[in-house]
Amino acid sequence: MKRCPTCTRVETDDSLGYCRVDGTALVGDSGSVNTEAGAPIPSEIETSMLPHKSDADMTRATGPTTVLPTAPAGSTGFLSKPKGRTSMMIGLIAIAAIAFVVASYLYIAGKSNSAIESIAVLPFENRGNTSDTDYLSEGLADSLIFRLSQLPNLKVSPTSSVMKYKGQATDVAAIAKELQVDAVMSGRLMQQGDDLSISVQLIDSRNNKLIWAEQYERKMSDLLATQREIAISIAQKLRLKLAGNETGITKKYTNSNEAYQLYLKGRYHYAKRTRDDFHKGIDYFQLAVELDPNFALAYALIADSYASMPAYPYLSPSDAFPKAKAAANRAVQIDPALPEAHTALGYSLGLYDWKWAEAEREFKRAIELDDKNSLAHVRFAISYYLPIGRIDEGIAETERAVELEPLNLAARANLSWAYRMGGRNAEAVGQGEKLRDLEPDFVLGLYQLGLAYIASGMYNEAVALAEKRLQSDPDDQLMLQVKALANANLGRRDEANSVILRFKQMSKTKYVISFFVATIYAALGEKDKAFVELEEAYRQRDWRMSALLKNEPLIESLRDDIRYKDLLKRMNLSD
Repeated sequence: MKRCPTCTRVETDDSLGYCRVDGTALVGDSGSVNTEAGAPIPSEIETSMLPHKSDADMTRATGPTTVLPTAPAGSTGFLSKPKGRTSMMIGLIAIAAIAFVVASYLYIAGKSNSAIESIAVLPFENRGNTSDTDYLSEGLADSLIFRLSQLPNLKVSPTSSVMKYKGQATDVAAIAKELQVDAVMSGRLMQQGDDLSISVQLIDSRNNKLIWAEQYERKMSDLLATQREIAISIAQKLRLKLAGNETGITKKYTNSNEAYQLYLKGRYHYAKRTRDDFHKGIDYFQLAVELDPNFALAYALIADSYASMPAYPYLSPSDAFPKAKAAANRAVQIDPALPEAHTALGYSLGLYDWKWAEAEREFKRAIELDDKNSLAHVRFAISYYLPIGRIDEGIAETERAVELEPLNLAARANLSWAYRMGGRNAEAVGQGEKLRDLEPDFVLGLYQLGLAYIASGMYNEAVALAEKRLQSDPDDQLMLQVKALANANLGRRDEANSVILRFKQMSKTKYVISFFVATIYAALGEKDKAFVELEEAYRQRDWRMSALLKNEPLIESLRDDIRYKDLLKRMNLSD
């Protein structure tokens, strides 16, 4: 039998090395508890919450009552007179009050000593103060989040929620309260040449107690093993069940430390979502798989990067999706149990190949492998449920994604889109405005807010929103569409037609989303021109044509035309 010297909890399992409550090293406890056969084992409350007394200090007799009066001689009992009943009520109230105080104490004590069930891993502080190693400070935290999230009995704050704390002073109590977690992990790293110094600490935010701290002096060539070592140490310190050697927290995604560093650099750029950063991220992922051709996770992110670029639009679908699908297939081939691989494959199968049943199968498999993968839920919604018209299920998947990652900007933008597709325009506006408050310059959020304004008849607000964004980027196709649609609904045909002309000029040198032009013509009542653009969007396998044709309210006026029904049939979207 062992005892925790900090919280005094007694453990009967001699194989345990650390306290399951606070992680303190256990000590032998043969002297504090009678372990002979037949001796009672103290309860957890007795051993960890209430003070002990020796036998000499304790009395076994029941003491005289100090609450209820003794009935007078000759009476039939203390209920026989009103005065007795009053005394009884006072006594009961007193007992209830004492019981409440004791119960409250035990509840609070139990709460403070309960096992840790949720954790936030903050971006590591870059003590090197060079932008060249920023990818390490973000990437190491991101990798730990990714690994710890594989544990089914631990809630881990996602990367999108913790990244805002980068560079800020670590106020554990405030961060824990905001993220609603039991513990906060923070760390510092410094790189000097090939030498890497990493310090990590884990604090129980409920009592500001240090659970675990460690200093790692390693070479850069040890980075891959070190991040895995840290994740396993945390799990063991918290006495969490590991998911196995081949899956979850201990899984080896690559054996090449150099490939892993390239992967971290790729994720650093991938998260920024600009045209240049998408390309830089892909370049790093490609270098990673050249070093390790079996690095399935890097292939999955190559696939997702390519498949996402036509949405902005940074690449045409014909340039992006074949590369995305090839990388996704390679990832699935290498690691059939990788959720990210199935998510990436489903993305291409839906929005480019229009193989809806196959896309559904891939997304379901991804979520079966990891229900906490926010991206899988978002992709399932926008690449399957919304395109085929199962709007309520699409909304539910997107809401699940936002529940998992409340500060994921893309997930919230897609939730605004899903609400609008379901005719829930007030909620679409509300979600868009919340997103604008979170990040005023996030273009996908502004775009969905603009469309929500139009759906709600707030045309002037939509014009103002679009024009403000276009001042910084006059060629932003998303906001050009918003501006033209709002002006068309306001009866300003010249303004709407000027945007169409702008699109035509842009198409001479870059990929233009023809579906956008079709929606503007539809708003102007020019059906024939709208169908010319829809045919071009069909030929290009336009990302938004695939996602929106069946249910987009902006083309409602085209739905009774035989040409519209023919398009649905060719895209496998007919009922």
